[in-house]
Amino acid sequence: MGKKSDLSNFERGMVVGARRAGLIISQSAQLLGFSRTTISRVYKEWCAKGKTSSMRQSCGQKCLVDARGQRRMGRLIQIDRRATLTEITTRYNRGMQQSICEATTRTTLRRMGYNSRRPHRVPLISTTNRKKRLQFARAHQNWTVEDWKNVAWSDESRFLLRHSNGRVRIWRKQNENMDPSCLVTTVQAGGGGVMVWGMFSWHTLGPLVPIGHRLNATAYLSIVSDHVHPFMTTMYPSSDGYFQQDNAPCHKARIISNWFLEHDNEFTVLKWPPQSPDLNPIEHLWDVVERELRALDVHPTNLHQLQDAILSIWANISKECFQHLVKSMPRRIKAVLKVKGGQTPY
Repeated sequence: MGKKSDLSNFERGMVVGARRAGLIISQSAQLLGFSRTTISRVYKEWCAKGKTSSMRQSCGQKCLVDARGQRRMGRLIQIDRRATLTEITTRYNRGMQQSICEATTRTTLRRMGYNSRRPHRVPLISTTNRKKRLQFARAHQNWTVEDWKNVAWSDESRFLLRHSNGRVRIWRKQNENMDPSCLVTTVQAGGGGVMVWGMFSWHTLGPLVPIGHRLNATAYLSIVSDHVHPFMTTMYPSSDGYFQQDNAPCHKARIISNWFLEHDNEFTVLKWPPQSPDLNPIEHLWDVVERELRALDVHPTNLHQLQDAILSIWANISKECFQHLVKSMPRRIKAVLKVKGGQTPY
């Protein structure tokens, strides 16, 4: 009787244990989102062999570029950001026992986080101008959005009838867009197309004036007297407005400076640091116009059509768009302070 009773107790224990295991498997499958079969198989393998990982992870072709090879490829990228896929592959294979193809190079670079992108174009900032940019940022670091609402922004821009396809591409990671080796410096230069001058403030878009010839001091004086003056006196009747302009030669001509001195009781000319398009929010409005031009269903075929399209796009820029740019000014100032007067992402 004793042995039979012990056997019955053992069998009942086995049944209870199996039921508990089945309950655990069901709950685990529901919680993890796997089937009961998968959970049961993993549980049995753990009980028998003490393992929970699948050996299938080691299946497939072995990676041709190991961690050491990735470090080597990363150094090649750092040395020459503009290298093509063919050049990177050729340089990598030098001195290596096992060579790789361009497809393997591309796959490895993507696994490392690199992608081929166009470099950001930024102005070349000299040491002197960097100090001036830093001084400007320090002088205005306490300005709020309410202060920047009193500034009227201005600039000139040229829009081309046809665009060049000669674009440089580099290899970089997602967070390396402002790395010095990933930038292409630009200088102010002329070109074909339509040139316009425009201005805006927090309150409204200002006039957009086509410039039919090279902008000199005489032509700019007409713009200042015919467009800047009425805009500033209308938007800022209390004489608390600031007019922003960059340091183009025609802006600094004597006749322009004398005109501003005669009207300094009506508004103030903001002292602007050189090579600072990243601090001028109107640059982003030019980007808006450029994108809208490229998105036209029917592209302009002559300069007259191009000018009409530019004026139409400018007139339809939303208030939310340019007010959002003014709101970004405190962040722009902080960005200049952070890089001590260097290039910023704006």
